[in-house]
Order: sequence, then structure tokens, then C-alpha cells
Amino acid sequence: MDAAEFDVFAEEYLATHQKNLKISGEEPDYFARYKLDELRRLWTLKGYPEPSTMLDFGCGIGASLPQLARVFPGAKLTGLDVSAKSLEIAGRLHPGVAELVQYDGDAPPFAPASFDLIFSACVFHHIDHADHARILLSLKRLLRPGGRLAIFEHNPINPVTRYIVATCPFDRNARLLSASVFARAQILAGFAKVETRFTGFFPGPLKALRPMEPALAGLPVGAQYYTLAHV
Repeated sequence: MDAAEFDVFAEEYLATHQKNLKISGEEPDYFARYKLDELRRLWTLKGYPEPSTMLDFGCGIGASLPQLARVFPGAKLTGLDVSAKSLEIAGRLHPGVAELVQYDGDAPPFAPASFDLIFSACVFHHIDHADHARILLSLKRLLRPGGRLAIFEHNPINPVTRYIVATCPFDRNARLLSASVFARAQILAGFAKVETRFTGFFPGPLKALRPMEPALAGLPVGAQYYTLAHV
């Protein structure tokens, strides 16, 4: 998808996403909360220093912005996206939560070492795989020493995930990424270490089992995974 395609889908994103996720038994906002609660849990467990500046790369209409602000309340937050329409909606839905910046999909318009944490949720499967190396290098350049890049992606091994992506209108051009291949790409981009964890094992009807999910993070069958890459 290019910026124009995302502009077309921006207004109907929430309604389409809600309908598409019905099989999961959850609303879209649950998944935004879930991702950031999981990242916050790991961040605290590992004792990483609190970020003072954060970037939401490919923030879209801003679903993750209030959750980032909630779990890392002391950090200045910036949202970056190629879609002007999506950023307009993000500003309307979440006024004052983040600085919102549009860019052309080439080099992000920030000085080197601008951020302590860069977050991205389900963006890279929309990007041509041939461009991943360039983009990962550009994001690494934006991180300060000791900074981290947290990327959530759909897990192609999970059949429910594959169904949701296959039936989602704005995922029609998506190409899912295996966790191992994506982690290796980040190592090749020069990150010192990449941690991979799997999430989303139990749908809504089995939510009582979700407290078990952190213990299952090493099993590559969750609906999504995330990588935490260290500079």
C-alpha cells in the first residue's frame, strides 16, 4: 500500500477492523492495549530505563498513541505516517497526545539519535520486503545509544491470523513475515541483540487463560509476535 491507498481506508479503518476481528472475540482497542501492556510488562521485568522520547512508526489513525502514553507516561511521543488523512484522524481522536509528522516513506525527518524507543505495530507487512533493510537501518540511526526498537507483527504460522489477514480489505497487499526471518533482518541491520516473543494465544471465549500467556512466549504459535531490538 502507498500513502494514497491508506488515505482511502483511513475513515473506514475502525469499522472495517472491528468487523474483521469479530472472529477473535475482541474489539480493536483490546489489541492496542494488549500490545503495550505486554511491552510494559517486559520492560519492567528486564529493568530497562524509562524512555524520554518515543516514536510510533506507522502510527496510522493513532490506535497505539494513547496506550504508549499510558504505559510510558514520562516520555515525549511522536507519531509518524505516510498518510495525511490517517494523521488528521489521529489528531482528531487523540488531541495533544503526540506530535504527528507526515513523511514520504523514504528517510524519517528526524535527527540521528532522537529517540529512546521506537514502536511499530503491524506496519512492516505492508512494506515491500525489499525495503525492510533500508528502513531498519534508518530506524536504528534514530535511536540513541541503549535505545530499543519494538515491532509487533502478525504470525504467519497461526491459521486464525492468516484468515483475518486474508479477509481484511486493507491487508490485500500484505505479505506476512516469519519471526525468525524478521529478527535476522534486524541483526543484519546492525542491532546488537534481538529478542522475539509470541503473544495472543487465547481468543475472547478463552480469556480466563490469558494470564498463562507470558509463560508461552517462546512457542511460535501465537497470533502475533514482537521483536525487541537493542542498539
